[in-house]
Amino acid sequence: MPRDGSPGGSGGPVPPAPMNVGEVADPPFAVLPDPGRLFAARAARFEALAPGHHLQPYLELLGRLSRAQHRVVSILPPAKLPAEGRLATALANAMPPISIGQVELDTVADAAFTGIVGLLDPAGNEATAAAIATCKATTAEQRRAIMQAVLLDEIPADAIAAHVLAAAALQVHFARLAAQLDAKSLQRVADGACPACGGAPVASMVVGWEGAHGTRFCACSICATQWHAVRIKCLVCSSEKGIAYQSLDGGSDTIMGETCESCSSYVKMLHQHKDKMLDPVADDVASLALDLTLQREGWQRASVNAFLMGY
Repeated sequence: MPRDGSPGGSGGPVPPAPMNVGEVADPPFAVLPDPGRLFAARAARFEALAPGHHLQPYLELLGRLSRAQHRVVSILPPAKLPAEGRLATALANAMPPISIGQVELDTVADAAFTGIVGLLDPAGNEATAAAIATCKATTAEQRRAIMQAVLLDEIPADAIAAHVLAAAALQVHFARLAAQLDAKSLQRVADGACPACGGAPVASMVVGWEGAHGTRFCACSICATQWHAVRIKCLVCSSEKGIAYQSLDGGSDTIMGETCESCSSYVKMLHQHKDKMLDPVADDVASLALDLTLQREGWQRASVNAFLMGY
């Protein structure tokens, strides 16, 4: 695996929500998700990646799961933000206003969970069918505990499939919460922490949006908020030294692992100017071979993708 000390270009996807970045001189700090199109676009990406891929059955399953996420968005009751006073206090102290450690997993979150379980077609996948049956047999309290385990990263090894479904529900719930925030009020929490919910990134992306070309944004693994981060800087320890970019020999140059010699960690970087269809969640799963190679070489993954539980 070669090392390249430069980022290798600049990128550019369609942002997750409409914005007129071309009207400002500098890129915005935060871009909020658009739940109405986020999961449909992700489903289309999984479906495009699946044919001929060595993970084809799993990518097809995740495409169906993303379709279920998209469908449930339109039938859920409104997601309820924390009280205004609580939001104001969080923002005044540069804390995530919808912190995953503070937001209540209420009946709306539970409706997202049961809705996805009811809509997902296992299409002959026995493990998924068993997980659906298990989730349908749970009480609201048990489902809340499963979702909480996902947020706390306390996943039982024998119940991964059910927790993947819970993670899909959390993505829907927190994306709907984040979409209601004021992006301009969000403040940097840490390079590797979402300013909306405090979640870890799934990947970072060098974008090519008008008015923001060549800048890097991180994509939250939970609420899908994107936040601006300095390029060639470790998202874990903030080191600017010993940063390198790794790719598979003969592989695509649109997805690389940004490695840091200071802390031995890596986070994938997507160069979206070369392929605007790249999705941080879908393409992270599809590039699992890069993870396996990096980890064999001693690098530790510092990003999170619920759809890679167990890998």
